[in-house]
Amino acid sequence: MKLLISLFTLTILGAWSGPLNHVNAVTRTADVIIYGGTSAAVTAAVQVKKMGKSVIVVSPDKHLGGLSAGGLGFTDTGDKSVIGGLARTFYGRLYDHYQKPGSWNWEKREQFGNKGQGTPALDGANRTMWIFEPHAAEQVFEDFVRENNITVYRNEYLNRSAGGVQKRGTAIQSFRTLSGTQYIGKMFIDVTYEGDLMAAAGVSYHVGREANSVYGEEFNGVQPGVFQHAHYFKTNVSPYKTPGDPNSGLLPEVSAEPIGEKGSGDNKIQAYCFRMCLSNHPDNRIPFAKPEGYDPARYELLARVYANGYTETFNKYDLIPNRKTDTNNHGPFSTDYLGKNYDYPEATYERRRAIIRDHELYQKGLMYFLQNDPRVSADVHERMQEWGLPKDEFTDNGGWPHQIYIREARRMVGEFVMREADALGKTAVPNPVGMGSYSLDAHNAQRYIKADGFVQNEGDIGVHPKQPYSIAYGSILPKETECTNLLVPVAMSASHIAYGSIRMEPVFMILGQSAATAAVLAIQNKVSLQKLPYEKLKVVLLNDGQRLTL
Repeated sequence: MKLLISLFTLTILGAWSGPLNHVNAVTRTADVIIYGGTSAAVTAAVQVKKMGKSVIVVSPDKHLGGLSAGGLGFTDTGDKSVIGGLARTFYGRLYDHYQKPGSWNWEKREQFGNKGQGTPALDGANRTMWIFEPHAAEQVFEDFVRENNITVYRNEYLNRSAGGVQKRGTAIQSFRTLSGTQYIGKMFIDVTYEGDLMAAAGVSYHVGREANSVYGEEFNGVQPGVFQHAHYFKTNVSPYKTPGDPNSGLLPEVSAEPIGEKGSGDNKIQAYCFRMCLSNHPDNRIPFAKPEGYDPARYELLARVYANGYTETFNKYDLIPNRKTDTNNHGPFSTDYLGKNYDYPEATYERRRAIIRDHELYQKGLMYFLQNDPRVSADVHERMQEWGLPKDEFTDNGGWPHQIYIREARRMVGEFVMREADALGKTAVPNPVGMGSYSLDAHNAQRYIKADGFVQNEGDIGVHPKQPYSIAYGSILPKETECTNLLVPVAMSASHIAYGSIRMEPVFMILGQSAATAAVLAIQNKVSLQKLPYEKLKVVLLNDGQRLTL
């Protein structure tokens, strides 16, 4: 009896990774099975239904929309003209939402004059809204689901153990979740940030940064001394407990690992954080309390940055409607939790939850430190006291985002690998299914000790493309020898640095829709995804408003 109870507990927690034998296991069937709850999940599901096929969304998440509904309301867009299809519809729905007087509870619409990413946040000419509150985005996704009568099963985690995915030859037949439910489909789409279904299906992938020599790139791999944003130490700061004395030991949040040679590959990935939504309205503000295990010593590096005259605390408190922010990492020591996510992509569900919780406590501790620690200047204290978590966002989680920002995890090695030159608009890729335009944007991957004994960050890249670029159909396809009925539009096939541009939420929505289109056409034409005639795919994509080339 005790063993049965333990297995049940582990199953509910998602930590159990061994085979499960359920006497009354449920089987569910659809033409297309979508695994994940991201923004791409919703656009893919809508597209399948619009093309007349059945679809099931199997989501490990309770809330749909991923980062688009999880705090990233200051959209990373690049050139908005290349955002088409259902992604464009999503931002159009947000425009409609903010036309309603009832959507402005904490400020008047005419007071929100914020400009975003080079164009107005509220773009009347194109009837789109690019800057928005998390709950508004989540409602749009839920409206898509309701209006299209899409079946969604939430809190359903893929059984990632051997046998969790059943294949016949190169085709997935079904997969099981930790609840024991079996999902049978003709086509499958992995829309998770982690690429869990892809990995469990035996598809090739990469974690970490490739050496520049692998794909003939410049900005991949280790990049010491490259500072393309403001996320580095501009002044000399000692990493030791007693400044200048290595024998005193390292401060927290600094790695003792020697840095690799420039351009060399490693297993490091860019840092994660939560995109906090903050409110400065007194009636809609939850003060930051001292978090569990708070230790001000872990923020000593930041105290030394302030002692050297740092003044950029509020540079990424980007305003969104109703006196709120999308607050992102900025500066040498901020919300990015460097070096604490390297094992996340391959980790068990239990370990992932521990990593996410560690990030949450670090970030809440950072906010408490900024509001209360005497080593922070009085002017920062005063301004910080104006901000707190919003009472009307993430209401089932105390105002804290339900989705951590997984900037990258696994990346498939598929039929076509998008590379640096492709993402800089220097090439013409084969068989495009969408477009991107954002800069090659990688956040820091490590914080290390330089040869001169001072601390520095490494990995921050921001290179603008020559022009918007096309994304190849082959980059969302596994190799034909590995899987013939799976599409991967999020953990897609790209080098680390190319993925730094592609990994934006509008692009994920675009690729989710294109993946679904290919899935349905492959069913209709009774061919594998790799054998689907591109011209047939192209016609439908263009008819549905997707932008494929300049």
